[in-house]
Amino acid sequence: MLIGIIWISVRSMRKLFSFPTLVNEISARIVAGGVVAIGVLFLVVESGWVLVPLTYGFAARVLTGPSASPLGQLATRVITPLVPGPHQSVPGPPKRFAQAIGLTFTSAATIAWSIGALGMAKLLIIGLVIAAGLEAGLALCLGCMIFNRIWGCADCGDLQRRAPVRLAE
Repeated sequence: MLIGIIWISVRSMRKLFSFPTLVNEISARIVAGGVVAIGVLFLVVESGWVLVPLTYGFAARVLTGPSASPLGQLATRVITPLVPGPHQSVPGPPKRFAQAIGLTFTSAATIAWSIGALGMAKLLIIGLVIAAGLEAGLALCLGCMIFNRIWGCADCGDLQRRAPVRLAE
């Protein structure tokens, strides 16, 4: 009985702390749009408290994909199903890498804000907003491009083709 409970717990934890192999591109773009909105809010109000949910969201998405991320849940369960048309799936590992970069930027911005370096925090969030804006508006994931450049990605072969097409549209 105890072994069964432990086995179920381990499987549940493994499922929670997994990242999807494929990610819905629309959902990824919606999450990026939310990141832009929260980042701009920080730049306007200059309150470190705005960085808390932003940083948490990136940590949750790195660890669990959309499972523990309020923004991820909103995007995948509420908004994406309302978007008509075909939805393209894109590889998950590059998206996870991109989320890790976002976590690095937001963590550094949070630390900078907490030690009184508001200018540095704002600079980091401006970089984050630009990157997330490219993802939200043009489906250009800079983190995915870096991932592909460093490790290569058999499923990412269309990144070079997609970028110029998106910019030309």
